[in-house]
Amino acid sequence: MNTSPIDMLETPAAVIDLSRMLHNIARMQQRADDLGVAFRPHVKTSKCTEVVTRQTAAGARGITVSTLKEAREFFAAGVTDILYAVGMVASKLPAALALKQSGCALQIITDSLAAAEAIVAFGKAHAERFEVLIEIDTDSHRSGVKPDEPVLFDIARTLHDGGMVLAGVLTHAGSSYDHDTPDALVAVAEKERAGVVRAAQRLREAGLPCPVVSLGSTPTALMTRGLEGVTELRAGVYVFFDLVMTNVGVCTTDDLALSVLTTVIGHQVDKGLAVLDAGWMAMSRDRGTAKQKIDYGYGQVCDVDGTVVPGYILGAANQEHGLLCRAASKEGTAGLEATDPSPVETDIAERFPIGTRLRILPNHACATGAQFAQYHALADDGQLSTWSRFSGW
Repeated sequence: MNTSPIDMLETPAAVIDLSRMLHNIARMQQRADDLGVAFRPHVKTSKCTEVVTRQTAAGARGITVSTLKEAREFFAAGVTDILYAVGMVASKLPAALALKQSGCALQIITDSLAAAEAIVAFGKAHAERFEVLIEIDTDSHRSGVKPDEPVLFDIARTLHDGGMVLAGVLTHAGSSYDHDTPDALVAVAEKERAGVVRAAQRLREAGLPCPVVSLGSTPTALMTRGLEGVTELRAGVYVFFDLVMTNVGVCTTDDLALSVLTTVIGHQVDKGLAVLDAGWMAMSRDRGTAKQKIDYGYGQVCDVDGTVVPGYILGAANQEHGLLCRAASKEGTAGLEATDPSPVETDIAERFPIGTRLRILPNHACATGAQFAQYHALADDGQLSTWSRFSGW
């Protein structure tokens, strides 16, 4: 019996379907090109140099990071144009300064007058001009200044008059994840665009510079009908996609590039369960699909080749054990409706014998990826490459 490289992997293992990932990268880059804007991918999803190298090769201009450790790692790997897209605080300015003094073209963000004052004071004390974007809140999702708030001018003038580089404005429509129809997503995308453009216009009308107008989330990037007034698009999870995104409606399970390889290690026949060696330490505790139209539990079950096994999900998880169960399905949908009972699969041990290898598609690719120190990139010919992934702050 011939064995393939994937058969030799210890489980659980994070597997990237290379052709799917490359297709996702090309799709989003083409989207940015068609919209006439620069594309700056958010690399917190993969935190992997080999993935980012392929995004850059496809045409990305710079990257977005969520931690300064990401900035250091990718700068060391040769990426110099980096946006740290989490609000800056005084305690992190020394790390940002070290990056800039090493030659990194680092941009930072703020939505606070107090933080802007701290950036100015630190910059003056170290003879450094930080490039700063002001975060704009266009959907009340998380953070940022409302486009019409007076404090926008206070922050901008503090930075500009204090000798920093007022690089522009940016926003993120995180609320797009809460929608699942084309019309709703188009509306969120336009609200995102209009809000950040409005903020940029106000700054320019006040005589303040605003060269960069940056926005993006995976759903709005794919659903927007135009980006007039915008210079830069950002998106992150698109590189792998996940089950949350399938529920949102911007991809299908055939687009999901990240999965967790797992092995059947036991059964609870009376309950219709197969026990896997991938629990929440492998999948993460993210249950992002629980409130969506299809609840996939902790993940969608696929065979070892990555083909969805309709009607089976990872219904429950302990730290190192996952419980595969039969899920109610309709119209061929492979998920579990939150209100439907899960029927007992009486021949579960015959359907999934001990030793069976499966792959589980994750709810949230960023969270599942974070459980692993490496990825195994699987090419169409079955060959595997091992790629390091870093974590921490």
